[in-house]
This record gives sequence, structure tokens and C-alpha cells, in this order.
Amino acid sequence: MIPIRDCLPRRYTPYITWFIISLNCLVFIFELMFKKEELDYLFHIFGIIPARYMLIENLPLDPFYYLPFLTSMFLHGGWFHLISNMWIMWIFADNVEDKMGSFRFLIFYLLCGLGAGLIHCLINPTSTIPTVGASGAISGVLGAYMVMFPHAKVITLFPILFFPFFFALPAIFYILMWFFIQLFSGLGSLLAPTDVGGVAWWAHVGGFIFGVILHRIFVIKKRLRIYDDHFDYYCAWGRW
Repeated sequence: MIPIRDCLPRRYTPYITWFIISLNCLVFIFELMFKKEELDYLFHIFGIIPARYMLIENLPLDPFYYLPFLTSMFLHGGWFHLISNMWIMWIFADNVEDKMGSFRFLIFYLLCGLGAGLIHCLINPTSTIPTVGASGAISGVLGAYMVMFPHAKVITLFPILFFPFFFALPAIFYILMWFFIQLFSGLGSLLAPTDVGGVAWWAHVGGFIFGVILHRIFVIKKRLRIYDDHFDYYCAWGRW
């Protein structure tokens, strides 16, 4: 199932959402300039390597040592990795920013990303594989969206053979289905050999939980009722 768009209008311009998407795309264009060996080195420097933090008894106080928890959110391992993350960001983040305000949303987004990185390190303390991507922070956006807009629906593409079918699914159903896929995949990954590359499932789970918990701190109360989140079919298609 591929989400196409949600049914919610927005009242304010999502400057930070656009900024984050643009920054991720610009960084990815920068990545394309490197050879594979150079890019691997870049990921090892600016990506999160759990063993770097979990297997050292006395961690340094130098704040730059922890910079990868921030920089890893803006690096991606390929076109599909980038496009899938930015597409989800484009669909869901604008409404979350609408209720939080731009600056609050930026802090919320970064905290979810930091929390996702922390959970990933705690679950995979011996891993020496660098983790990159915005998906942990975006998972926090999905968690916040699910709680804040329980009646929203998402237009979803479901291809059957060569024919595209579109369905209006409750956003809470779509997001919870996504979350449980991440959770069960994460549980399955615990049975796999150590240091096997792939998806950072627990970063997704951690970011989602952080989003559900933290969103209340950042919502601007006077924006709680700026619009109804009940589904309107024509609203869903009218924003193209």
C-alpha cells in the first residue's frame, strides 16, 4: 500500500517541513559526488555507530563526538531511501507543524530523531554498522499525527496486478499497521546474527514512541481546534 495524500487541509505554511525536505535532498545531491568508498567513510564519520557509544566506559565530553545523532538524520543510503522518507514527510508533517508552529515542530522533529538514535544504540549496543536516515524522526511525526488526528483518512494506492486501486483508509489504521510491521520486524531482527545491515527497525519504533509521548509538549493549545479532522472525500483530492 502506497499513501498518496491525507484528507486534512492546513492553515499555515509548513516552512520547516519544506526546509527539512529540501535540506535532505541537497545533502543527498552532495552524497552523489562521492565514490562508494568515500561515501562509506562519510557514513562512518557522520552516521550513528552504536558500538562507538555503548562499548566505551568513559565517553568523552566533547559535544562533537555526539554530532552523528544529528547529522545521521540528513543522510540517506540511496534514492529509494530518500524518496520514501521524504514522501511520508510531505504527506504527514505539514499538519503536525500546523498544530505545533514551525519552531516547536523543528525541535520536536529533532528530539524524535535523537530519541530514535538512542533507542537504536540501546537495542544494538555492539553494532559497528553506521545508521543513517530521517526515518526515526519521521516515525515521531507519524506517532504525533496518529494521536492528534484520530479521524483523518489517507488515500492509499493498492496495485492489484497492473491495475491501480485507490482506497480511503483511516490514518490510525495505516499508521498502526506500519508501526506493528516495524515492531515485529525489530523483534525478528533480534534473532538475526549481529552486525547484519538493513533497516534500523528499532529506530523507527523508538522515534514513533517518542512522537506519541512528546507531541503534547509542543502543541500550541490555541491551534487544537483550527479545523475538523473528519474525512471529506473531496477535500482529499482537492489539494493536488
